[in-house]
Amino acid sequence: MTSTENTGSRPWRGVLVATALPLNDDLCVNHDKFAEHCVWLVENGCDGVVPNGSLGEYQVLTPEERAEVVETAVAAVGGERVMPGVAAYGSAEARRWAEQARDAGCAAVMLLPPNAYRADERSVLAHYAEVAKAGVPVVAYNNPIDTKVDLVPELLAKLHAEGHIHAVKEFSGDVRRAYRIAELAPGLDLLIGADDVLLELAIAGAKGWVAGYPNALPRASVELYRAAVAGDLATAKKLYEQLHPLLRWDSKVEFVQSIKLSMDIVGRHGGPVRPPRVPLLPEQEAAVRAATERAVAAGLA
Repeated sequence: MTSTENTGSRPWRGVLVATALPLNDDLCVNHDKFAEHCVWLVENGCDGVVPNGSLGEYQVLTPEERAEVVETAVAAVGGERVMPGVAAYGSAEARRWAEQARDAGCAAVMLLPPNAYRADERSVLAHYAEVAKAGVPVVAYNNPIDTKVDLVPELLAKLHAEGHIHAVKEFSGDVRRAYRIAELAPGLDLLIGADDVLLELAIAGAKGWVAGYPNALPRASVELYRAAVAGDLATAKKLYEQLHPLLRWDSKVEFVQSIKLSMDIVGRHGGPVRPPRVPLLPEQEAAVRAATERAVAAGLA
């Protein structure tokens, strides 16, 4: 049974899966498997998908592939359930990707700050202002670990006050920020951005989860999220403890490889990764495999 939490004017609410992109052994995109994957996620309770994020390896896709990934997702589950990543080095390019998503029928897009250099506040404001001109709601993505640009609560409040963003995927790992964001920008929706702080941010009032590990374990992940936001802490804590050995891989450098491996183990098609990513080290693979198999044995797959 699917959820309707994200319907209406805030399509970024609920569990939106940052989709891994199935690749064949020759590293070409398997669009049939990707479409099937999007449908499977929604059928297992997820509210939507976020293609062309970091987990979707957007940085190593051709422009043609990147556009087709969005179109495939929309055809599979409907544009109201698709929130593509539109990150790019240049503001004009990011705006073009937002326009492409809009024209494909997507209800919202997700945007990193400028990440070709350590952008200052003025540059960040100008970047989001430019992409907002596409006319599709923008969800900011704060990932200072990878981008070296930190969307601190004060800056998020400015972006929201200007009408440039409607929500933020928060990946700093600092759960204290949730309360500061709520104080400075009470109308800005906070989205859980890292799987391994889900419970903490759900308790702090998060309205959604841009998620990684539901690619492999959607049903249990959705149950965890729903219990956490509903305040059913007994259920949430039990599931969180069971899943956390996997959820923490979402915050590691090897998150793409790890989640794809778990997908393969549970019978989905994850497949290889494109360079410059390389396969997991044997000890990493063993750890992910053991944690995934424990989750399967516990009935979480």
